[in-house]
Amino acid sequence: MKSEKEKMLAGDLYDANDPELVELRVLARERCHAFNTSSPRETELRRSLLQDLFACGGDSVWVEPSFRCDYGKNIYLGENVYFNFDCVILDVCEVRVGDFVFVGPGVHIYTASHPLEATLRRTQEFGKPVVIGNDVWIGGKAIICPGVTVGARSVIGAGSVVTKDVPSGVVVAGNPARAIREIE
Repeated sequence: MKSEKEKMLAGDLYDANDPELVELRVLARERCHAFNTSSPRETELRRSLLQDLFACGGDSVWVEPSFRCDYGKNIYLGENVYFNFDCVILDVCEVRVGDFVFVGPGVHIYTASHPLEATLRRTQEFGKPVVIGNDVWIGGKAIICPGVTVGARSVIGAGSVVTKDVPSGVVVAGNPARAIREIE
């Protein structure tokens, strides 16, 4: 029988109030709080906190506070990823971010979702992983929804709500985001 954590990571319905999951979220919140309240001059402390928070990539990521996430350990970062101020990642499933990705201020990346049926929604939720390719730029206040893959070299316009996969080498914008041009 699968644990609630195993169900969560598999994208199955799971109980978010499971004690193991609650404890893992508390640890992530403590790490985020310590990072967000640390001085910019405490570079070694900040780097250590990011290495503890993320599954990988904490050694080369640059994060501006405040940063928030559900678990952190489900976030896999490539080299030289940059998160601007006030970003949120709901990582109930894996979030994989490629190399040289720039994430604008206030960007939200969601893997968490909920059943449409109200009584089931009271006790269960699920997620879908998000993948962001290399050299992607996500404009400020954009939202990446559960299950989305963003192809390499693409640009997400500020304020966009990305509900479907984005091919490589395009600019998307709007709500819902749609391709508005190709990048040469």
